[in-house]
Amino acid sequence: MAKPECTPVLIGIGVASRREEDPEQALEPLDLMLEAVNAAGADCGNAVALRGTQYIGVPHGRWKYANPGGAVATAIGAEQARSVFASVGVLQQSLLGEACQLIANGEAHTTLVTGADCGYRLLRARIAGQRMVDSQQRDQPHVRLEPKEELFHPVESSLGLTMPVGLYAIMESALRARNGWTVEQHRDRLAELYAGFSAVAADNPHAWKRDRLDAVAIREPSRANPMQAFPYTRSLCSAFNIDQAAALLFCSQARARELGIDPERWIYPLASTESNHQVSVSGRADLTTCPGAGIAGRAALSAGAMAVEDIDLLELYSCFPLAVEVYAAELGIDLARQLTVTGGMSFAGGPWNNYVFQSTCRAVELMRAGHGNNAFISSVSGMLTKQGFGLWSREPAAQGFSWSDHSAEVAQVQRTVDVVESFSGTATMAGCTVMYARDKAPWIMALINTPSGQRALVTAQDAGLISALESEEWVGREVSVQDNVLIS
Repeated sequence: MAKPECTPVLIGIGVASRREEDPEQALEPLDLMLEAVNAAGADCGNAVALRGTQYIGVPHGRWKYANPGGAVATAIGAEQARSVFASVGVLQQSLLGEACQLIANGEAHTTLVTGADCGYRLLRARIAGQRMVDSQQRDQPHVRLEPKEELFHPVESSLGLTMPVGLYAIMESALRARNGWTVEQHRDRLAELYAGFSAVAADNPHAWKRDRLDAVAIREPSRANPMQAFPYTRSLCSAFNIDQAAALLFCSQARARELGIDPERWIYPLASTESNHQVSVSGRADLTTCPGAGIAGRAALSAGAMAVEDIDLLELYSCFPLAVEVYAAELGIDLARQLTVTGGMSFAGGPWNNYVFQSTCRAVELMRAGHGNNAFISSVSGMLTKQGFGLWSREPAAQGFSWSDHSAEVAQVQRTVDVVESFSGTATMAGCTVMYARDKAPWIMALINTPSGQRALVTAQDAGLISALESEEWVGREVSVQDNVLIS
């Protein structure tokens, strides 16, 4: 059993958001990150806490800083801190888990995780024809975390299917077919789900979009809500052109008492679980399930001696609707309950590789305000490629903080298929979407199951096929393919 004095507690949270129309007036990501870090220091009530930081973990955003953790350490007077840089493809929950585990092991008394992305600044600069230049760094972090494999299959990359929205939409179509929903029924379901998210965002002071949208506005494409990958309109996709940052400050229970941090503001991390077993979308035998979510999610709940029904505040990662639907199915969560504390990534905002910090901070705010005693926060990396969970509470765990990696268990149950580079002949549709891009004609991207049990990626630009695919169920249908082009 862990020593009580080494029990990790979350003592400070900080969020920062800017919306400058003039990119020259906008903060660069590092400065926005520091704003959130300083807010976390102020939130704990003792500025000395930040200076004692011994670990700083930062996930990569759309910036080129070599060692942002080191820059943060210097800025807060914690030059002794070990800086950790996590590349895209590393779960955000992994940094949170490591920050807590170091304290639980007695290897650190104070840790910090922070991240930022300034996509709105980049968007405004692009519109204005300007190029933004961030601070330059030449030093390197103490530790650099990298995914072991590429997130995209080589066949996906070779055929240009490297935007997550397309792969998620393909999996979404497979889920629709499995459940027997018509195309129109399915679109209605997604719109209603996200209308509920919009209502939550309207009450979240940190949300990027606080206007309540009804289901019709979310469902139907328009100039302000263009189709991205059928059936996903922009309102069903993560909003990443935003300027947001977040920071979470942890310390040991003993250190918190030493600093005089008010125990009423402490939040306890009970468990951090993850699966890092990687299978590309094209190589998954079943496009509609995610065994890692079930295994890692149940492990986190078990560590806290809880069931899903015991959870007060829930956040299902919402980059696209499929992530919400599949995680809910794997854990037996009713889609009718409130599934987000922020309003989701479409409305609260989905800063590049940083959203889990945002949702955790919001859950902490709500718990402190008396809106729940515990929170269950999920994490995704890639295209449901990796899965993570954080369980938080106002009360400590009886057995202390628990961290676990379930990759080996997931590898034993994750079914895969071989993916071939080229195919011609008759096959069965496994999943499909129509891709949309500005100044480009729409085109079909689809995964097919070949008669030999292999998987291939195919495309098409035929307007008749596009119209049919958006109005009829094609998943499960026998189709004809010539050199990876869908013919009929």
